[in-house]
Amino acid sequence: MTMKNTATLLINSPDRKGLVAAIADFLYRHNANILHADQHQDAELNLFLMRVEWDLQGFDLPVEQFEQAFSAVAERFQMRWQLKTSAKKPRMAIFVSRYDHCLADLLYRHQSGELQCDIPLIIGNHADTARLAEFYQIPFHVIPVTRETKAEAEAKQFALLDQHDIDLIVLARYMQVLSPDFVMRYPQRIINIHHSFLPAFVGAKPYHRAFERGVKLIGATSHYVTEDLDEGPIIEQDITRISHRDQLEDIIKKGRDLEKMVLSRAVRWHIENRILLYANKTVIFD
Repeated sequence: MTMKNTATLLINSPDRKGLVAAIADFLYRHNANILHADQHQDAELNLFLMRVEWDLQGFDLPVEQFEQAFSAVAERFQMRWQLKTSAKKPRMAIFVSRYDHCLADLLYRHQSGELQCDIPLIIGNHADTARLAEFYQIPFHVIPVTRETKAEAEAKQFALLDQHDIDLIVLARYMQVLSPDFVMRYPQRIINIHHSFLPAFVGAKPYHRAFERGVKLIGATSHYVTEDLDEGPIIEQDITRISHRDQLEDIIKKGRDLEKMVLSRAVRWHIENRILLYANKTVIFD
């Protein structure tokens, strides 16, 4: 894939007249060639959210000076904002247990160039997927977790994550509940895949409960992890139809196809800086 050389500005502010004009004028004055711009207004909360991406070729303001130059505009409109550049690829760690379908999909998409990130390590609480990591030449660390050793295990995980300067953690069917301390260390930087269409069937064994309930649709949900189990802001969801002929094994098989696609979409959107969070919701910009 062709590597881009772009900057992306993400903005969250009170909704006021002149916001778009002020942002566009600032970029125009510094010779920016805008490639994509998208915005959303939440009338109930009086919020304005925007994503604008521009080509850095010909842009006459060095990235390291952007904050100082943009501060007057940001303060005028009470903006909360982030600037991301394509040159800085996020560093992603993948956590996994025994199921390998989500991990395999992420690693293939990464190798093919679809996921523009670095993956310096994979952490598993079982060794079942170690061979898959070896195939893609990514270091695999086995850290067993039990109720009695959870704090010790997470301390080892923290050490590895710090050592590799990790920006994003993806739980690719990692069948452990993270501690509040873990979640607080990485706010809005942990993405999980849950094998149901949330808010239905939270927690463990959602396919079993869906089968017992006789539902006609099953789904998968990718969301940011918060201290409340399966309650974090939803990034992506998808569904598939099932019938009375489908047994539990059939439902699980169909669900796995959903899981890997939904998780990969969510990870790609995060990496491409297309997500803004507010009020336990996400805005996904095109």
